[in-house]
Amino acid sequence: MKQQQAKAAGEGASTAAKKVTAAQLRVQKDLTELSLPPTMHTHFADPEDIMNFQVFLQPDEGFYVGAHITFEFAINLNFPHEPPKVKCLNKIYHPNIDLQGNVCLNILREDWKPVLSLNSVMIGLQYLFLEPNAGDPLNKEAAMDLQKSRATFAAHVKNSMRGGYVGPEKFDDVLRR
Repeated sequence: MKQQQAKAAGEGASTAAKKVTAAQLRVQKDLTELSLPPTMHTHFADPEDIMNFQVFLQPDEGFYVGAHITFEFAINLNFPHEPPKVKCLNKIYHPNIDLQGNVCLNILREDWKPVLSLNSVMIGLQYLFLEPNAGDPLNKEAAMDLQKSRATFAAHVKNSMRGGYVGPEKFDDVLRR
């Protein structure tokens, strides 16, 4: 009797686990409609989990040309009513990314609207690397550096991308050789 109950409970759990949520349907739709440039691609560590994945960005122009930067996307069940959580997995010198990897992109905060797609967020990330925004910084030192002298900022970015220091902070080597 107990074995039958355990089996029935297990079957019920597997049926519940297979139930697709509205958030998962929307993520699935967004992923099938992705239109990413050749400088970006996605990676799913667990192909069964479309709510958590990585995005690889390789800027081909701007301050960060040559870098290979990884972002983690975590999408909760309130998506698209809440934005995805996006974190940079590399320690980089950028005005809009703090040393813990938090990303400052307006559409991930106050400008988020349910009509925005995952593609919009990914293109927004790419734009942050083409045009860093010193007016809305998470890394205030990098923002001040950019505002004072683009040449100095460029030198600091180049050094940091090689795994060097800017001030007391050591950054990750994000250049692929």
